[in-house]
Amino acid sequence: VTELLAAQSNLSYRQLPLRLYQVTRKFRDEPKPRLGLLRSREFHMKDMYTFDASAEAARRSYELICDAYGRLFQALGLRVVQVRADTGSIGGTVSHEFQLPADVGEDRLALCPAGHFAANVETMSAEQAACPTCGEPLTRTRGIEVGHTFYLGTKYSSVFNANFYTPENKLQLAEMGCYGLGITRILAAAVEVLSTEDSIRWPSLIAPYQVCFIPPKKGSREEKGAALLERLYDDVAEAAPQLAGDLVLDDRTQLTIGKRLKDANRLGYPYVIVAGKKACDDPAMFEVWSQNAGEVTFLTREGVIDLLSKVQVS
Repeated sequence: VTELLAAQSNLSYRQLPLRLYQVTRKFRDEPKPRLGLLRSREFHMKDMYTFDASAEAARRSYELICDAYGRLFQALGLRVVQVRADTGSIGGTVSHEFQLPADVGEDRLALCPAGHFAANVETMSAEQAACPTCGEPLTRTRGIEVGHTFYLGTKYSSVFNANFYTPENKLQLAEMGCYGLGITRILAAAVEVLSTEDSIRWPSLIAPYQVCFIPPKKGSREEKGAALLERLYDDVAEAAPQLAGDLVLDDRTQLTIGKRLKDANRLGYPYVIVAGKKACDDPAMFEVWSQNAGEVTFLTREGVIDLLSKVQVS
C-alpha cells in the first residue's frame, strides 16, 4: 500500500489525510490449528493504512480510529479492552491491542480495576504489580486479541519515498498508521465468550437471523396453534420492518418442538418464539426465548409484537 501511494508523484497535502482499506482472506501456516475457530488456517482481516501530513495529524487519526474500534465493540456488546502493546516486528512508536478477556485467550493482560491502566504483560517489567495512576493492584487475566493498531511515523514512508507536496511546494514524508480488525476472530471470540455449552449466543448485530418461529408438531394436540403462529409471523414482519429478512419460520413440523428448539439454540437466534400448549389458551400465549438474556417468558400476540418491534439490528 505504501508503495502504491509512493507511485503517486504529484500527491498534495490537500489530499491528506488519506485512509486506505483492504478486506481480504488470509492464510496462516498453522501446522496444527487449535482453539476451534480462534486460530484457523484461513481467516478474514480488515486492514487500514493512514497517511497524514504531520505527526500531530497522524496521532489524531490514530485516536479517532481507536475510538471507532471501541464504539464498534460496544455496539456488539463485547467487553473489549484497549491495552498497551508491543510494536513487534511491524515497528512504530505506539501500539495497542483490543483484547476480549477470556480464559482461553493466548495473551496475558494486566488491568487496573478502576480502568486507569491496561497492558499486555509483555510490555511490563516483572516488578510492576500496581497501577501507575492510582496504585491499586493490577488484575491478571487472559485475552483474545481481536484488533491491533500501530502508529508508524515515517518508518515505511521513508523506505518507499511516500512523499507529498507541502503548502510551500516542498516534498515531505507522509506520517503513517496501520490498523487491523480480525473479522473471523471477532466472530469466534464472541461465540467463545458469550455462548453456553448448549447454545450459541451471537451479538444481535451479527446474528445470522434475529427471530425463529417454531410451530407445533404436525398431528399434535397443539397443532391448531400453527395458524396462530403463522399469523403472528406476518404481523411481526409488518410491525417491525427493520427485521425484514431476519425472521425464520421453522416449518419442519414433522419434528418435535424440542428437537427444533435444540437446533435453534445451536444456530444462535437471539429470539425464539414457540407455539406450545399455551398457544391454545384464550388468549393465546406464546413461549418467548430470549437467548442472550437466558430468559423464557410467555407473551400474548400483542406482547410479542411489542417486544420485537424494539429490536434494533443496525
